[in-house]
Amino acid sequence: MSEAQENQESPIAMGNNDFSRYLMDRIKTLEERNNLLREQANKVEMEKRFTESQNLKYERELRQLKSELERLKMPPLVVGTVVDVLENGKVIIRSSTGPQFVVGAAQFINSSELIPGAAVSLNYQTLAVVGILPSSRDPFIHGMEVIESPTVTYSDIGGLDEQIRELRETVELPLTKPEVFERIGIEPPKGVLLYGAPGTGKTLLAKAVASQTKATFIRIVGSELVQKYIGEGARLVRDLFKMAKEKSPSIIFIDELDSIGAKRLESATSGDREVQRTLMQLLSEMDGFNPRGNVRIIAATNRPDILDSALLRPGRFDRFISIPMPSKETKAVILRIHSRRMKLSENVDFDELASITEGANGSDLKAIAMEAGMFAVREERCNVGMEDFRNAIKKLMIPTTKPNLYSEGMFA
Repeated sequence: MSEAQENQESPIAMGNNDFSRYLMDRIKTLEERNNLLREQANKVEMEKRFTESQNLKYERELRQLKSELERLKMPPLVVGTVVDVLENGKVIIRSSTGPQFVVGAAQFINSSELIPGAAVSLNYQTLAVVGILPSSRDPFIHGMEVIESPTVTYSDIGGLDEQIRELRETVELPLTKPEVFERIGIEPPKGVLLYGAPGTGKTLLAKAVASQTKATFIRIVGSELVQKYIGEGARLVRDLFKMAKEKSPSIIFIDELDSIGAKRLESATSGDREVQRTLMQLLSEMDGFNPRGNVRIIAATNRPDILDSALLRPGRFDRFISIPMPSKETKAVILRIHSRRMKLSENVDFDELASITEGANGSDLKAIAMEAGMFAVREERCNVGMEDFRNAIKKLMIPTTKPNLYSEGMFA
């Protein structure tokens, strides 16, 4: 740069106005640079805080992982059962391997929970009691409890008014008005057996009880208690009644009772003997040495003639309710119940339909109503007529018109 140019740009060479303009520009430049540096400093500070927070997060996760690793490195605990509680903090336990030991118990364990029969966890080396385990129960038993009540009500059952009255007296009345039985001085019935031909409404009655009562409703099919291994079926029965007692007042409904309660025979296979063991446990729970509590039992079967006599004695089943085949008047009522949501023609005569459905049960009548509706749907009509019902009866009730599943090769 030449000397003349330097003299021109120098503040000395400038005039007053030029010098002031120079200072203002210089100050502005410095302020902008200062703001930029301040923003960069704030950005660095935010990054520092974020880094510190991430470090705290990683340190926390590291501590958790170390704690989990230490927990996984701990020696396994042995499961045992308390046999007896002695003085001076000593306990007789039976380990899962079989032998019994006299061991100590940790001081932090609640002594009121350390009772004979309680499941405990034991130190692997010293076998000292270090914890109380919750009572084990098969999750299969929990699945038997009916959480969502069925939508069936007593008004959906036609022609069984007397049976409904007896069932409510046996099951609902002892749970809702126990003082009535105390005033008379009698014990309420403990169980009721519903028996009759298939399709007459036994399970439907149980569904109505489940929807009407506020008690815990537990449903099980008798065949579900038949297990492969020895003792499993009896254990399921014990857990079933234990849960019913804990959730009392409760109702246990055993469907298809004949699958587990058939007569005991001398010449039995190993499978039959296991079923008999399960039956004996059921007999003990229904009316054995230990009180059942506020638990009612409903059972249903199509074959009461093959049930074991010990199962039918009073104390286990105090009432036997026969569910008959529907009469002509009852059939008309059942058909009206199953057709009450259908759009019917004026020519539908339920009394005539009841007279031409000889031998039909409740399930057959429900199928007839549904099939009659299907005829109307097929022809895209707005209502169901008398001819639709007649065609449905011809299709479902006359044996020669029923399809032969075996001849068609479906089960070949």
